[in-house]
Amino acid sequence: MDKKQLIESLKENFDEKIIKAFSRVKREDFVSKSLKELAYEDIPLPIGQGQTISQPYTIAFMLNLLDLKDNLDILEIGSGSGYVLALINEISKNSKIIGFERIKQLAENSKKVLKKYKNIKIINKNGFKGIPNKKFDRILISASASKIPEHLYSQLNDNGIIVACVQNSIFQIKKNKNKIEIKEFPGFIFVPLVEGE
Repeated sequence: MDKKQLIESLKENFDEKIIKAFSRVKREDFVSKSLKELAYEDIPLPIGQGQTISQPYTIAFMLNLLDLKDNLDILEIGSGSGYVLALINEISKNSKIIGFERIKQLAENSKKVLKKYKNIKIINKNGFKGIPNKKFDRILISASASKIPEHLYSQLNDNGIIVACVQNSIFQIKKNKNKIEIKEFPGFIFVPLVEGE
């Protein structure tokens, strides 16, 4: 599959903002040289250290659930190669975006690839606890947690959304006037999130 075919296949399910982001961000920049020819296959690819860059369809599905707008505070936990941060940056203009990546090599690599994006900050530490005393409009957990991350509800602004992989489902968690509404979308596979310290 080439880039054009991948974009066409995503068009069937996702809106123009998401499609444009996938058109603009080069997935081949986020994988090793040996995998560049596979960059536009709709499959996860290894990025080293036992981690993967997720399947484009799965990423698009999660970004769709995040319901991104402009001028938001956004956190991604498990930012890996940085590919999803770049996509978020395309969709959500003028937003402050933080990525947590606990594996030093991946954090360093993604900092290099994303250095031209001044509003994306990558922090090399375990981000499972988020950033206590800070609030976000959107939180994305890109690796599979063992349970719904209730500890992050307090870090979510009103009308905020968490999209989290939990075991083999994707959950969309919305906060509205301190009430939490949860939807589950089963049938996905993710690398596990390292929880705790």
